[in-house]
Amino acid sequence: MSELPHIIRISDLCRYYTMGDQTVKALDGINLDFRKNDYAAIMGPSGSGKSTLMNILGCLDTPTSGRYELNGQNVAEMDDDELARIRNREIGFVFQTFNLLSRLDCLRNVELPLIYAGVSPEERRERARQALEDVGLGDRIDHKPGELSGGQIQRVAIARALINQPAIILADEPTGNLDTATSHDIMEIFSKLSDAGNTIILITHEEDIARYTRRIIRLRDGKIESDATT
Repeated sequence: MSELPHIIRISDLCRYYTMGDQTVKALDGINLDFRKNDYAAIMGPSGSGKSTLMNILGCLDTPTSGRYELNGQNVAEMDDDELARIRNREIGFVFQTFNLLSRLDCLRNVELPLIYAGVSPEERRERARQALEDVGLGDRIDHKPGELSGGQIQRVAIARALINQPAIILADEPTGNLDTATSHDIMEIFSKLSDAGNTIILITHEEDIARYTRRIIRLRDGKIESDATT
């Protein structure tokens, strides 16, 4: 059986910040590859570089040096329009704080990326409704975030991340604000998405959450401490 193609390649990646007269090496010579259908957890203590790496993977930040290739293209050579298209269509984001708009119901929250993509109202409503069905919230489409539990809100956020059928899902502490049982329910959704072919990369500090994945990458002081299959 042939290996699946690489979707992400990172070579000698560095991200330095200047703070006063000090240089902080948030990432210091990172080399990583992710293939299509990878399911990986990034772990490490506070300050290890996890969030910086996630921001660069999501094209929300740029490296100081090194190379980041996404689907064979050097991200550094992309203009702002290309980067915006990637963030909207090729990468789905799930955050610990959910980032939903409180004044909008579930359907409209999930629709938002399709509005930016120029999809017609009829199509985006249908796709948003289906995405909510897929995460078990078909009966909550007209509820606002304030009327939902934490686990339901995170399901809405996952539906929104999936709405443009991205190849890559980046999740930053997606269970950080949830109780144990709800956290495992959310991880079951990610497992099903991985089985369906999505590349999923998540940050977590919880070992039991990381064990749902097939690969655990540990960072320390901006460097890769270990990279192992589970």
